[in-house]
Amino acid sequence: MQQRSVDQGFSAVAGKVPAPCLVLAGVSGIQFGAALAPSAYPQAGAAGVVFLRLLIAGLILCVLWRPRRQALKSTKGAWKTVLAAGTLLAGHHIAFFEAVNHIPLGIVATIEFLGPFAIALAGSRRALDLLPACLAAGGVLLLSGGDSTSLPVVGLVLAVVAACCWAGYILVSARMATRLSGGQGLAVAITWAALLSAPYGIVHAGSGLLAPHVLWVAAVVAVVSSVLPYSLNLEALRRIPPRVFGVLTSLEPAAGALFGLLVLGQRLDRCQWLGIAAVACASIAATYLGPGKRRISCVRATSGSLTSHRSADGGCGRARAPQPGAISRLAAGPRRTPGEPDNHGG
Repeated sequence: MQQRSVDQGFSAVAGKVPAPCLVLAGVSGIQFGAALAPSAYPQAGAAGVVFLRLLIAGLILCVLWRPRRQALKSTKGAWKTVLAAGTLLAGHHIAFFEAVNHIPLGIVATIEFLGPFAIALAGSRRALDLLPACLAAGGVLLLSGGDSTSLPVVGLVLAVVAACCWAGYILVSARMATRLSGGQGLAVAITWAALLSAPYGIVHAGSGLLAPHVLWVAAVVAVVSSVLPYSLNLEALRRIPPRVFGVLTSLEPAAGALFGLLVLGQRLDRCQWLGIAAVACASIAATYLGPGKRRISCVRATSGSLTSHRSADGGCGRARAPQPGAISRLAAGPRRTPGEPDNHGG
């Protein structure tokens, strides 16, 4: 009962916030944590910070959501989905933070955006849907143009790996959001990511993991850059499709550049600020042109008669089994109890 209360309480609070705002809050938290983490690199290195961040975040989420083995076991494919999400998170964190150790945060965030950008292109069904993605691509080119020379190859490769892992996590976590209620799957995924990164972090950091400054930084980064962002993103993915989520996260280069300036003192030129504006406009355009907008309009038009919905291609779905992102998701998020099997696929 307590777990169900936490699940419903979080969903009720997050359900009052527009899904794009949840994504933007998650983006800001992730990039702020990425800017704060390097302050602990001299003592523990990127590997040690990543391990501690994931470990602390996993412990917090497990206490908060109290994942149950029966809930995962009773849902078809839940374990595979959760472990895949954790593996991708571990790869993303290690690659991203190691890349920040070689090239500026804004550039890493820009390259990382190529993952969600690929999802945005792959999921397009209309020519109009490609406009925000193309605008965002132009913004990425402008944003990275000022620092495109003399960048270490190692940093670039790590950033590309982070982009691939992040794209994979978006797709896998979308499935996880429809199969499991609340943050049970997320808690297990991050804990699994911590276990995977443990050997790498312990070997490289050693006793530096116990330094008070390292523990403090890791704890702050774990909360603002893992616990809150991924919980908010998971809730957002229950209401918007991965394609729209991918384009919304195109604000990561802008957030990375901003926090890089405020925290790390990395300045941008005029061309790069124009890139930030282009990426922001692309995200706003994606919000208004995405399928979620058409579904909301359909819900409003048929609010008086829920027995005669059109097919999913028309944007409404059937009343007896609403799909993820349909009426019940748009109104108040998922209503399954913990452990209840998902019948919508994923």
